[in-house]
Amino acid sequence: MSSKVQRVLKNILFDIKYITVIHTWKVVYYQAAQNKSPIYDFIENLNDKAQAKVANSLDLLEQYGIRLGLPHVKKISGTHLWELRILGKDNIRIFYIARINKVFLLLHGFLKKKQKTNKREIKVALERFEEYQKREC
Repeated sequence: MSSKVQRVLKNILFDIKYITVIHTWKVVYYQAAQNKSPIYDFIENLNDKAQAKVANSLDLLEQYGIRLGLPHVKKISGTHLWELRILGKDNIRIFYIARINKVFLLLHGFLKKKQKTNKREIKVALERFEEYQKREC
């Protein structure tokens, strides 16, 4: 086999591996009553630049799943929640949980303005998760 054919085959195999790795996780938006999604609305109300940053971070989450680490994600101690950290001028945070079948459920988003996360923000995410669980059972 010629070296050119070997390179082409190697590139094809790389593309196949890359495609199977990309988007191995699925991101789902929490939906409240009447199919309203407060997390989706939060993202839609951000400016274009912030929306692009969120989209890039969600792509990373889909691609790397639970292997994605700091500075992109951080576990919220004492809960099932994870925090997607979109750093920059706005400091956007999105709380989510990992579900079975490689699904991330986005629960709550907010703009972080202080060093310490407000407990009210965590409470909102936990309440949504509890409500979600009740509907799923």
